[in-house]
Amino acid sequence: MRTETTDPATSSIDTAELSPTAIFDLLADDRRRYALHYLSRKVGAVPLGELAEQIAVHEGDPTRDRYDRILTGLYHNHLPKLSDSGVVRYDPERETVALRDEDEQLAPYLKLSVADDLQ
Repeated sequence: MRTETTDPATSSIDTAELSPTAIFDLLADDRRRYALHYLSRKVGAVPLGELAEQIAVHEGDPTRDRYDRILTGLYHNHLPKLSDSGVVRYDPERETVALRDEDEQLAPYLKLSVADDLQ
């Protein structure tokens, strides 16, 4: 998993163009899709715990057990995939995650895929 501890405003990691297959793979999972949607509506980095809590609320079961399972899934599965693809920045020291501003190629696909989820 790619981790960044530098200032996001001055970070200069080059992101390759994502193929449609890679984009669809990222958006195939409900939790990953909602996480990207939530991050797209926030300015700056979001605490990992807040993201897990919002996913639990979105799923309609905001219990402590569900929150813990979501947090574990984010940390071990979803964040590595999103970070390695260059879509998000994850700061393990601060435990924050942010959508990369320069990754606009994902936005139209995310908008279409989330429309059905939020109805």
